[in-house]
Amino acid sequence: MRHRFSALGRVARRFPRAHLILSGALIATVSLVAMVPESGESRSERVQTLTLPKHDAGDQLAGLESSRHQQAQPAAPTASVPTLASQPQERWQRLTVKPGDTLSGLLQEHGVTATQVYRLINGHPRLKELTNIRPGESFQISLDSGGELNALRYHPSRIETVEAELDGERWQVAAHTREYLRRTRFADGTIDNSLFLAGHAAGMSDNLTMQLANIFGWDVDFVQDIRQGDRFRVLYEELYLDGEKVGEGNILAAEFWNRGRHLTAYRFQTRSGDTEYLDADGNSMRKAFIRTPVSFTRISSRFNLGRKHPILNRVRAHRGIDYAARSGTPIKAAGNGKVIFAGVKGGYGNVVIIQHGQQYTTLYGHMKGFAKGIRVGSRVNQNQTIGYVGMTGLATGPHLHYEFRVNGTHRDPLTVPLPKARGVDANEKPQFLVQAKRMQSQITMFAEAATLASSNVF
Repeated sequence: MRHRFSALGRVARRFPRAHLILSGALIATVSLVAMVPESGESRSERVQTLTLPKHDAGDQLAGLESSRHQQAQPAAPTASVPTLASQPQERWQRLTVKPGDTLSGLLQEHGVTATQVYRLINGHPRLKELTNIRPGESFQISLDSGGELNALRYHPSRIETVEAELDGERWQVAAHTREYLRRTRFADGTIDNSLFLAGHAAGMSDNLTMQLANIFGWDVDFVQDIRQGDRFRVLYEELYLDGEKVGEGNILAAEFWNRGRHLTAYRFQTRSGDTEYLDADGNSMRKAFIRTPVSFTRISSRFNLGRKHPILNRVRAHRGIDYAARSGTPIKAAGNGKVIFAGVKGGYGNVVIIQHGQQYTTLYGHMKGFAKGIRVGSRVNQNQTIGYVGMTGLATGPHLHYEFRVNGTHRDPLTVPLPKARGVDANEKPQFLVQAKRMQSQITMFAEAATLASSNVF
């Protein structure tokens, strides 16, 4: 070994001293680089404890671990802050109505006293609706720590929530309504038998068919005027909640072909918020009177001045129209007006007579009874129920005897010209015409698409 070091010494002395120093420095640098860890290797780091501003209790960090061998230091104590669990909570309970249940009984089962129930249902008109709850419906209540009712929520419909909260001695009530998603749909049909059967064949619900009949009911008597081959087109809304269809909305536009006549109607909302159906010229579809004061019945006797009376067995003028219907069928006022007679009138039996303005009166006879509030001097609105079909007086079966008088003279209700109601205002007519044209274009587009779909083109 000694000989080896002596040989290395002799070799080194052959080189200049500066070269030896540089060579040594180079070797030391290479050695240091070799000792540095490669990328991706783990190595211990010195981590300092961070002190954050005290914004929220429980969110402050006491520190991070300084090394794998360094023990964590305990965090400094912080001020005591109430947690959500320690705060007073409303204890909501869901109550479901079963057959035979009453509101009072349900609430008293949960510790609510009769006095509290009375104060609840008399605390607000919306809360009185709870007395009409039906089996299968549910609502929620909240009791305070003393067991007293202090809040309630219920759903009168799928889109409405009513929330009530006791504020001292008074109930504060708020109603929240969800918006439907509305989609435009189209239906068309041809009448072979009845309007309802044609509506069903076109995929329309009874509600939509009734809307259609009410829109055109001023111009078409759906008992007498319908003919085989009459047809209709309807543009209407479907209503959706949470992706599920829940019903139909309003008819937006409709066409009806009846006995050679082509009738159109468009739904229009005025700037004042009123909604009305107008024809293509902006005139109201609603006349001052409806043709038929009972829905979808049959005519059992027509206007006939030479008719032989079925009971008296002698000629006695029949100055009205008889509509046969089941006993108890609602009878509607033909127009807005004032009741000038409500009582028994000879062979007419129970009768209501309504005065409409200065020229017109309508009479409704053989009633089973009068609707609530119908008395001499009371005001009635068009389509308001005023009584029910019966067979009082000289009648062989349940029916309505209906008369229409102009300046005291009897006129045939089926043929008398009915005055039109007010249409769209002149300053809103341009807006209506644009809207009507757009809806008519939609009807045409849907109809053409339906025709192509039902053809053998594809």
